[in-house]
Amino acid sequence: MKLNELKPPKGAVKSRKRVGCGPGSGHGKTATRGHKGQGSRSGGNRPPWFEGGQMPLQRRVPKRGFTNIFRTQYQVVNVDSLNKFEAGTKVNRGALLEAGIISKASLPVKLLGKGELKVALDIEVEAASTKAAELVQKAGGTITLINPSAVNRAGDEEQA
Repeated sequence: MKLNELKPPKGAVKSRKRVGCGPGSGHGKTATRGHKGQGSRSGGNRPPWFEGGQMPLQRRVPKRGFTNIFRTQYQVVNVDSLNKFEAGTKVNRGALLEAGIISKASLPVKLLGKGELKVALDIEVEAASTKAAELVQKAGGTITLINPSAVNRAGDEEQA
């Protein structure tokens, strides 16, 4: 059997209802639209969310809080995930992206203090927790906080 020989089972496919083809068809005159009202008019269809004049769901559901449109969304990196780098490596957004630790070059990075750092690294990130900074310095590395707006999408500092 080939794909072009496949057919649906008998009775599975119904022919389309042909409306507006005269009184003999049984679907003439009003063409199954009824007599008066919004549904009988051309362009009289309603959007799927319309609830017949009832208070719409979006307005019935209680609202709480607000969304801060100026919020800075960080990509979180824990200190223990930096152990895959060799000692003395300069770790910035580009290096983290290459290593697969972060997924987006456009979002700033925040370093958090979960785990333990075993290698001394030179780290450049946009933000870091106090514990993360302590762990980096305890391991013999340095941490530099950079301004998120001073970094382009590639993760390297812009040339001024």
